[in-house]
Amino acid sequence: MSNPEIGKWINAGGINTNYHDVGEGYPTVLIHGSGPGVSAFSNWRLAFPVLSQKVRVLAPDMLGFGYTERPAGVQYNLDTWVKHLVDFIDALGLERVNLVGNSFGGALTLATTIRHPARVNRIVLMGAAGVKFPLTEGLDFAWGYTPSFENMRKMLDLFAYDRNLVSDDLARLRYEASLREGVQEAYASMFPAPRQRWIDALASPEEDIAKIQAPALIIHGREDRILPYSNSVRLFELIPNSQLHMFGKCGHWTQIEHAGRFNKLLLDFFGED
Repeated sequence: MSNPEIGKWINAGGINTNYHDVGEGYPTVLIHGSGPGVSAFSNWRLAFPVLSQKVRVLAPDMLGFGYTERPAGVQYNLDTWVKHLVDFIDALGLERVNLVGNSFGGALTLATTIRHPARVNRIVLMGAAGVKFPLTEGLDFAWGYTPSFENMRKMLDLFAYDRNLVSDDLARLRYEASLREGVQEAYASMFPAPRQRWIDALASPEEDIAKIQAPALIIHGREDRILPYSNSVRLFELIPNSQLHMFGKCGHWTQIEHAGRFNKLLLDFFGED
């Protein structure tokens, strides 16, 4: 049986990168979060069929995550991830793209937009990191994950407001994904305790965020226990051409918990003049 998490392969700056390429239209790169066992497919599977009706959806497994190659000796940090993302866009021969960043991916979206403004058309920041905030209990648990079914189940309960979305089957799938060779070793090396420093390391200077000219759609779940919605309020205050949409009865998984409304928001935003 084929694995839906594996799409296509491309050499992005020497990194053999797994990615999904669906639909036609304006190239739109979806950047996943940093949860254990995460992949582009697990993060964005409900968005692919809808967004791909109007835009070309490109969703890579970022370096250190999913099925993308993990070369020995890689230093996982914002500079490395921004380089991998830009190398991925270059490898596809694209000049400008939309960027959609979830959580960790939001921090990466902000940093890439600041450093390479000519390469970015529009941005979507969903439950985004990228500004400084006090470490939450939820994020501390997620970044400190050690593999067990019980830990994965607890982590997914922290992510979702609606517990009906968190089945034992989903927890088992993500748990098994976190057990694949090299996955936990890479993950444990990214955000070791004390973890406040990694929040700060993913943050872009506020004066640089305030200079972003790309139109920005900012989305957050009010009940998010991983990253506080005050992050998105701050980003809305900073980014000149921004709009903010907050979902009630929603945790850290806007794109899953409110998939229909999330996808419609993005397509409307991408279709604006």
